[in-house]
Amino acid sequence: MDSAIDNRKTPHTLGSERLPKLLMQYATPAIIAMTATSLYNMVDSIFIGQGCGKEAIAGLAVTFPFANLSAAFGAMVGVGASIMIAMKLGQKDTKSAELLLGNVVMLNTWIGGAFSIICLLFLEPILRLFGASDATLPYAKEYMQVLLCGNIITHIYLGLNDVMRSSGYPKKAMAFTITAVCINALFNYIFIFLLDMGIAGAAWGTICAQVTALMLLIRHYTNPDSFLRFQKGIMKVRWDFIKSILGIGMSPFLINVCACLVVSVINNSLLKYGGDIAVGANGIVNRIVFIFLMIVMGFNQGMQPIVAYNYGAKQYERVRKTLLLTIGCAVTVTTIGFLLCQLASYPLVSMFTTDSDLADAAVHGMRLMVLALPVVGAQVVSVGFFQSVGIVKKSIFLSLSRQLIFLVPGLLLFPTIWGLDGVWMSMPIADGMATIVTLILLVYQLKKFKKM
Repeated sequence: MDSAIDNRKTPHTLGSERLPKLLMQYATPAIIAMTATSLYNMVDSIFIGQGCGKEAIAGLAVTFPFANLSAAFGAMVGVGASIMIAMKLGQKDTKSAELLLGNVVMLNTWIGGAFSIICLLFLEPILRLFGASDATLPYAKEYMQVLLCGNIITHIYLGLNDVMRSSGYPKKAMAFTITAVCINALFNYIFIFLLDMGIAGAAWGTICAQVTALMLLIRHYTNPDSFLRFQKGIMKVRWDFIKSILGIGMSPFLINVCACLVVSVINNSLLKYGGDIAVGANGIVNRIVFIFLMIVMGFNQGMQPIVAYNYGAKQYERVRKTLLLTIGCAVTVTTIGFLLCQLASYPLVSMFTTDSDLADAAVHGMRLMVLALPVVGAQVVSVGFFQSVGIVKKSIFLSLSRQLIFLVPGLLLFPTIWGLDGVWMSMPIADGMATIVTLILLVYQLKKFKKM
């Protein structure tokens, strides 16, 4: 049983517990959950690559912008609400926290439904825009038609899981995510290999997993012992809360929207300079690098309720120490990821494909793409920090700088000089430059905290 169930004051330990212990208490379940989320995506890629062929895995890579776009709307609500709820709990305002919970459900239902309808109406031209060729379009279309039908479930599940984590139940949130991953793997195997449903089977496996996880979340929020729970009257629209949720969540929203646009540009550049094999290679590389970034995001998620709570309680020194501790952990993770991608690239890639041409292209691309990976951890955590303390403008600027200010110009310039390698090299160059800008703003903010 989760400790928060036994002690309804558990969230208030965010302002008093030792920071290293507190960070690991919140970050460890989040890391496991985020790693499980990356495995969620890897499972689809591995089963599709091994069971449907290299054209199918290239088709899956074309759908990555869709995943980023859907995640953008989910993160806007989930991250914004979880930070708002942590702040309200820091102010001992449980009633407002429960009203925020109700608004999370309503927002995710509206946004998830609208997203599905619009995307299904214009699915083929959108996939063409994202880099689908004649060979990969049928696979991408078949996969997304199924996945979009369950998009409302995905949004509500992710939003409620974010709130659960910030309201004192990080272990339970982790357990529900792991459950979804295991169910996804099971149904992927059944649908693809036993029932021969092809790439659509992977999408159906994802929906089945998320339905199960959502049922578990609903059971949690209807339990009278839960710290925050569904009660009469909380499904009431509060426009002031919605405005705050969307304002704080705008930064992760823009990150994912930009990622959607950038992946589209990358896919089209790869298609132009390297063909469908290069697009498929990028899909494999993204899945591998995603694991390390998800671990960093786990630390980020563990940090955010601690920072938000203490910022709400005006304990600024605890805010500063939590940030620095999290940056140290994140940089360690991304450095390990860099070393593994350089030294164990072939074993990592071979999990996804037995095609030698595709494997060689993925290994070559990955070794170039991760050159700046060690510093990415600091940049990701810093953006999360500005979100946590409600400094929206800086968070949005930093979210956009890597994608639009540095990466897109690089994608337009470097391939004209270095060809296919220019596409790969544009990513580490953008990462390095964005990190420098982020650290300059972060140092300035920490000086302000010292004065406060």
